[in-house]
Amino acid sequence: MIELNATLVAQIINFLILAVILRALAYKPVARLLQQRSDKIRDALEGAEADKKAAEQTLAQYKAQLADAQKKAAAIIEKANLTARQEHDAAVAETKKEIEKMKQTAKAEIQNERDRAFDQMKSQIVSLSLAAAGKIVSKNLDSKENDKLVSEFIGSLNKDMFADAR
Repeated sequence: MIELNATLVAQIINFLILAVILRALAYKPVARLLQQRSDKIRDALEGAEADKKAAEQTLAQYKAQLADAQKKAAAIIEKANLTARQEHDAAVAETKKEIEKMKQTAKAEIQNERDRAFDQMKSQIVSLSLAAAGKIVSKNLDSKENDKLVSEFIGSLNKDMFADAR
């Protein structure tokens, strides 16, 4: 059995004093140090979680900005295509107007040239008619001679007209 003697009581008292001293000097500082370390780890984890959430939020913002930028780029491209199409159509319309104007000018020039040629031919016919009439009047011949003169006149008239046409 266990003997209760003074050594045992002294050992128990020594153990209790050592336990109180260790508790005061070692346990509380170690427990405090462990608590501080635990708090730091918890704070670091919370900070990492907050950083992760912030990074996810920033990523979502970047994705939204990228999508918005892509929409804006598509709108700019569409607007540029529309503007180019409109400018092309305007240029084509202007070219068509110029061509139509050139056609009208050419038609007018052709008509003027035709009128001038007709007037010139008319004046030649009149002068030839007057010349023929002068010959007929000056000769005042019989109807056979008149027919011959008219035939010669028409022949010379045809020669002159075909010569001018060339």
